[in-house]
Amino acid sequence: MHIKKLVIQGFKSYKDYTVIEPISPHHNVIVGRNGSGKSNFFAAIRFVLGDDYTHLSREERQALLHEGPGSTVMSAYVEVTFENSDNRFPTGKSEVVLRRTIGLKKDEYSLDRKTVNKSEVINLLESAGFSRSNPYYIVPQGRVTSLTNAKDSERLELLKEVAGTQIYENRRSESNKIMSETVLKSEKIDELLEYIEERLRELEEEKNELAAYHKKDNERRCLEYAIYSREHDEINTVLDALEQDRTSTLQRNEIDSGAFIERETRIEQIKSETSELQNSINLLRLEKQQNEEDYTNLIKSKAAMDLQYQQLLRQIEFSKEDETSKIEMLQSLESEIHGKESELTKVIPEYNDVVSQVDLLNQQILSLQNQRRTILDKQSRISQFATREERDVWIKDQINEVSSSIRIQKKRILELNTEIENISESLNMKTSRKQEIQSALSSRGELTAAAMAKVSSVNEKKENLIDKRKELWREEAKLKSITENIKDDLSQSEKSMSTTMDRNTSTGLRSVKSISDRLKLTGYYGPLCDLFTVDNRFKTAVEATAGNSLFHVVVDSDATADQILQVMYKENAGRVTFMPLNRLRPKPVNYPDASDALPLVNFLEYDSKYQPAFQQVFSKTIVCPSIEVASQYARSHQLNGITLSGDRSDKKGALTGGYRDYKNSRLDALKNVKKYQKRLSETQANLDKVTTEIDSIDQQITNCLNELQKAELELKQLERDHAPLNMEQVAITQEEVEIQGSHRRKVQDLHLAKLELQTLEQQVKDFEEELQSEMVEMDPKDLKRLKHLETQIEQLSVDYNDMNAKLVEIESQKVNLEYQLNTNLYLRRDPLKMQLGMDNLVDESELSNVKRTIEKHEAKLRKLEDASRRLDSEIQKFVDELQTKEKGLETLEEKQHEAAAKIEHESKLSERNAAKRSLLLARKKECNENIKSLGVLPEEAFVKYVSTSSNAIVKKLHKINDALKEYGSVNKKAYEQYNNFTKQRDSLISRREDLRKSQDSINELTMVLDQRKDEAIERTFKQVAKNFSEIFEKLVPAGRGELVMSKRSELSQSLEQENSMDIDSQTAQRSSIDNYTGVGIRVSFNSKDDEQLSIHQLSGGQKSLCALALIFAIQRCDPAPFNILDECDANLDAQYRSALAAMVKGMSKTSQFICTTFRPEMVKAADTFYGVMFNHKVSTVETISKDEAMKFVEG
Repeated sequence: MHIKKLVIQGFKSYKDYTVIEPISPHHNVIVGRNGSGKSNFFAAIRFVLGDDYTHLSREERQALLHEGPGSTVMSAYVEVTFENSDNRFPTGKSEVVLRRTIGLKKDEYSLDRKTVNKSEVINLLESAGFSRSNPYYIVPQGRVTSLTNAKDSERLELLKEVAGTQIYENRRSESNKIMSETVLKSEKIDELLEYIEERLRELEEEKNELAAYHKKDNERRCLEYAIYSREHDEINTVLDALEQDRTSTLQRNEIDSGAFIERETRIEQIKSETSELQNSINLLRLEKQQNEEDYTNLIKSKAAMDLQYQQLLRQIEFSKEDETSKIEMLQSLESEIHGKESELTKVIPEYNDVVSQVDLLNQQILSLQNQRRTILDKQSRISQFATREERDVWIKDQINEVSSSIRIQKKRILELNTEIENISESLNMKTSRKQEIQSALSSRGELTAAAMAKVSSVNEKKENLIDKRKELWREEAKLKSITENIKDDLSQSEKSMSTTMDRNTSTGLRSVKSISDRLKLTGYYGPLCDLFTVDNRFKTAVEATAGNSLFHVVVDSDATADQILQVMYKENAGRVTFMPLNRLRPKPVNYPDASDALPLVNFLEYDSKYQPAFQQVFSKTIVCPSIEVASQYARSHQLNGITLSGDRSDKKGALTGGYRDYKNSRLDALKNVKKYQKRLSETQANLDKVTTEIDSIDQQITNCLNELQKAELELKQLERDHAPLNMEQVAITQEEVEIQGSHRRKVQDLHLAKLELQTLEQQVKDFEEELQSEMVEMDPKDLKRLKHLETQIEQLSVDYNDMNAKLVEIESQKVNLEYQLNTNLYLRRDPLKMQLGMDNLVDESELSNVKRTIEKHEAKLRKLEDASRRLDSEIQKFVDELQTKEKGLETLEEKQHEAAAKIEHESKLSERNAAKRSLLLARKKECNENIKSLGVLPEEAFVKYVSTSSNAIVKKLHKINDALKEYGSVNKKAYEQYNNFTKQRDSLISRREDLRKSQDSINELTMVLDQRKDEAIERTFKQVAKNFSEIFEKLVPAGRGELVMSKRSELSQSLEQENSMDIDSQTAQRSSIDNYTGVGIRVSFNSKDDEQLSIHQLSGGQKSLCALALIFAIQRCDPAPFNILDECDANLDAQYRSALAAMVKGMSKTSQFICTTFRPEMVKAADTFYGVMFNHKVSTVETISKDEAMKFVEG
């Protein structure tokens, strides 16, 4: 076996997960710088093996956790994997994994990934050869030094520890303690035996006195039996009479109770009916009050409408008078407009004709002027230019200039055409807008009438909806009142039902329902009482049979029950009992084939899937006509018998029954709860429906209000838009006049531009013709033509001026007429025309609405009057019925009081009889107890005093009692005490003999332990001494060494023996080992024959070598499967280090060695090498080569 793998995490400097594998089964060396964590690696193995980390405090555990930068380490563990092919660990596995984990609050072991306690780990290690008495398979730093500096006596103690003498000492101490206890017990037993012998002699005398006492006491008991027996018979006679009286009383009470229950049921029914009648009356009165309030409000509203109606009539009359004056004004305007339009119609053709003539004259004048200019220019150029060529050049320049002007003029014409088109388009838009305004103004009456009609229609719809909402409000108030009454009745019924069960069950049932709804469980069916119906005749029998089982909750399976129970447990939500149908297995029952014994379960109506639950509760109960019949069947068929009145005979013989308070019936309470729950559900549904309708109507009213507001806004908008439209029409008319003027000016400019273009083109044409002609003087034709042109121009100019003056006059007349029409007459006529009829239209529409509202109010008033009469009739009807029922209720209650008084009287009489019966039963019991206290009586006691009178018996009893007084001090337990003491004496004698045998065994054991201890120490010393010599010779081939046992001097030994004999005779025989005082070491390093030196005479390195030789000698006595050495060669000289390394190399063939070192000799002899690196306060371990390991120790 050896260590195969080591895992460290969080331990000391090893913060990260560190794995060291594979570890050689032979010689392993660990190297590293000072402070890198080699010793922590060594400590990790010791930590798992428990060598030096046994009982750790919190602070010590904290110190073992890694401390450094980064996150805090809260736990650490070290895991060692052992190769176990030799089964040294008796686990049956080839590999054993041992882990120890620590934290601030834990320290635990695990073996093969399973948690084990510390004692199991220690036992496992010891079974594998890791002895606590020989811990030298682990040699930490300092142990060699401490062993080097140890005294001879300390080495002797070490040898004793290795030999296991401590075990012998512990067992010897335990034996001595047992011996002392045995001696004390023997002495106490002797004392008790002396007391018992003396007490037995006293009890022998008391036995004779007790025999005489017994004779007289038997006589006393016979007399007392006779007295008690006669009293017992008399009591039985009286009890039989009381029982007969009780039976007859019960029969009478049963009849009276039946009638009482029927009356009570009828009273409760009448009270319920009375309550419902009173609720109905209250609702009708509330409805009547609401009707009266509505009637009053309608009367006030109608009066206001009537007043408004009269005001509207007067306003319409006034509007008609105003309309007449407006019509007259309109006729005057229409006449004036017609005259102006006629004048304008005449002026426009004349204007157009004059414009055409002016244009024609202007065109003719320009043409003539161009011809004249051409002739004059041609003549002037003869004097201007000397040659034709000069003239032609100049003409061409002029042609270019004129051509350029033509292009400019054409562009000007295009721009004017565009502007004229834009002006025309703008004029068309204004005209179109004007037509729209005129159309809007003309259709304003129709739009206003339509808007008013819409407002009226929406108003009417709103009023109808408000009336409907009022009716629904009344219905809602009525349903709310009914709901509150039902809730009160339901609450009262639930309280009544809660009184039939404990508080936890009541809370639990409510919680179970809520939880099942939350979890949406389909397997929850409800309490048993909710799952069946039964005829009222069997109601009492069912309640008496089921008891609290009525409230057991039925579910489909135990899984459903578990789900609900977990939530109930978390929420502390009461207690319930579940009946999972999948777990119920009721046994089949054989019922008697008789007409007076019927199964109770047959009278229940329920769903077949719940059959296991009902069979479980009711299958073993039969219904019988009387308790006597029920008792017979209970005994014969092992069934529970029950009567219709609830008296029950159990199959085990118990009888239960008596008076039942039928007001507290569980099934009745449940029936009432269900009834009110159903009514509440129906009423709540109706209320929700009404509430929904109210919400819907509220929304419709809101929509109507929005629609009404929109319609009114449209109407107001029509009224507000009239003035702006008129103003806009005026503005557009003015703009039209301006645009038309602009249009005329642009057309005139265009006409002039075209004339100018024609002139320019004619100039070009004339220039081109001139280029083709010669330069000659003007001929007579040209001169004549020139004069003729001037004459024509002059004449046309005069005509043009006359015609232009006429045009200005006609245009002024035309503009004036158009201005008057557009800016005055039309604008006055159109609004007046629109206004006519509108005021009357508004007033008549409003008058119609008011009249319609008045008619509706009158209809509602008639309806309310009819409803009020109907309500008065219904209220009177209910009041009469209520009074009738109250009288009937009063009569029943009087009878009920009388019956209750009678029942109370019978009850008190029964109580007195019951009290008397109880006293008699107590006396009977007392008699029975007295008879029992007499003990076993002689045969003569039953017949000896049968014929003797009671007085004679009493006299004889007095005499006997007086005689017994003489035996007042007699020991009545003398026989019993004598027997008990005899048994105790025999038992003590037997125990004393056992203690003597135990004492002999303990003495023998002590002697054997002393002998074995001596043998173990002698054997261990010889073996260690031999191993020391052999190992020392290997380490120092030129020298030799031996262990020497030191002994006491003869004188001190004899004195100590004398002193110990005075203290205790048992310790006089001392072990021979006690004479040893120490173990010395004597060695020679230079010769096998030279005188040897003691260890105190050696150098430090030689002392360390001796200590190592002793450690290896001890290890050889009890070899471990592996050895761990921490820098054991630190203080050795080079030659001894080499020898030590060679020896370890040889020993590693059969045992694993793990060594830490700074020396090259140990590295050279090793098989596997590990380097410990330290970075940022964290150690890591890596497998390295031999050369790398040598660099560590050399560098």
